[in-house]
Amino acid sequence: MNSLWPLVITLGYVAVTMVIGLKARAGHRMDTLEQWGVAGRSMGPVTLYLLIAAGSVSAYTFMGAPGWAYSKGVAVFYVAIYLAYLALVAWYFGPKVWQFGEQFGHVTQASAIADRYQSPALGALAALVMSVGSVAYAVLQTVGSAYILFVMSGGTIPVWLGVIIVLACIAVYLYISGQRAIGRTNAFQGALMLVVAWAVGLWAVHSATGGLNMAAVFERIQAEHGEFLTLPGARGDMSFSFWTTSIIVSMFSFMPPVWTQWMCASSARTIRRSATWLPTYYVVILPMVIVGFIGIYSLPDLARADTVVLEYAMANLPVVLVGLLGAGTLAASMSSSEPFIHSVALSITKDVLQPLFKLSDAFTAKLARWLLLPVMALVIAPLAIAEPGSLVMILLVGLGFASQVLPAFIGMFFWPRASKLGVMAGIVAGFLVTVAFTTVWSHPLGIHAGFWGLMLNLPVFIGVSLITPATQADVVERFFRIAAPRGFKRLGKQKGSQAASTTSR
Repeated sequence: MNSLWPLVITLGYVAVTMVIGLKARAGHRMDTLEQWGVAGRSMGPVTLYLLIAAGSVSAYTFMGAPGWAYSKGVAVFYVAIYLAYLALVAWYFGPKVWQFGEQFGHVTQASAIADRYQSPALGALAALVMSVGSVAYAVLQTVGSAYILFVMSGGTIPVWLGVIIVLACIAVYLYISGQRAIGRTNAFQGALMLVVAWAVGLWAVHSATGGLNMAAVFERIQAEHGEFLTLPGARGDMSFSFWTTSIIVSMFSFMPPVWTQWMCASSARTIRRSATWLPTYYVVILPMVIVGFIGIYSLPDLARADTVVLEYAMANLPVVLVGLLGAGTLAASMSSSEPFIHSVALSITKDVLQPLFKLSDAFTAKLARWLLLPVMALVIAPLAIAEPGSLVMILLVGLGFASQVLPAFIGMFFWPRASKLGVMAGIVAGFLVTVAFTTVWSHPLGIHAGFWGLMLNLPVFIGVSLITPATQADVVERFFRIAAPRGFKRLGKQKGSQAASTTSR
């Protein structure tokens, strides 16, 4: 395809996104963490719906998921379980997290952890561990963005330059508008992704089958490549145990940007409404997965599975639609990289540097914005330029590390007896196991490294918590009056009846 239109349309999208991101500030002062970090807790249900939805589907929608459909088959549908669970998590936990932030002044996930356990050190540890997962996710999205520019330009824009272009654009409007830029750009990007995904998917089905019947795609695969319709997958590089434990690890990873997005809502009811609508957006993945399945028999010799949709589109779809696909894929990548880059800068500043150096709130707010630059230039850009692994595997590795903070959330929502030393011990033990089973001995017995980490993490967390002092009762009570109000009412009645019985005697 020699036309310049795909590149023009894709770069036009970048320009529009820049304008939206810069204008998102709209007269608001960005000199406080409340404004720059959580948009003044002002987002309505529609904006929040698109913010969460667009942020969660990412480059996985246009590259990762079709790539897994192409290389492994129905194993790709683990995402259906994962995304359905995300909607339930948002509906149940989101309003509680919003109340924590509104009543206790939290602006990050780690600040809530530090408050619950009265330990800035634990908050810093959680921030650092979660940053590993967040950086992995941001790298994934940046690789996807850069590759889109490479393909749309016919190789004129190399991957390294694409990385710099994308990160530079994001840096400018994140610095200027913070979380408000993420909200506005994700709303635009989310709508664009939904339209483009279905337009490309339906056109691809028509070009491959002569109609719009998606069942015809699977009928052909069943006849010619039946192994792609069985679990755990068509290739021999993934076991059923890895597929299953990857789902579990994904479900137990409470990523920081999602937590921050919940705190951006204008009310707890806003989160419930947005979470109820979320499944209506996740159908965006279906048409892209179908294109991945079409590629199994139409593009049998791809060097890189993640490129199946782009390769098929460039060979079979109109030029304008290819350009829109480039814009949509870039939208998917940028809409997810933005919140993760933002959350790393925000949390490292607020939860690590501020308590360590006793910084003022005003200086911390300025530092968070400036920290975007070294995070992008010194960490995300070099890793993205190196192009490590497939997009899905980068994601799963990141989630494996993030899941090790699970004990902190168990103690925040379910178990009042959890202690800061128990949480610390569990996180450290799980993190070390995950590092070892990711880098030295990769996923032993076909079980995800993050799951191995949790199997040591949780017993250590419980055991150490039981033999070490719990957090002060008044702190635990103010958290659990939000996290489990009915349980605390019953506990109060029991205490009251016991006191009355003692008095009567």
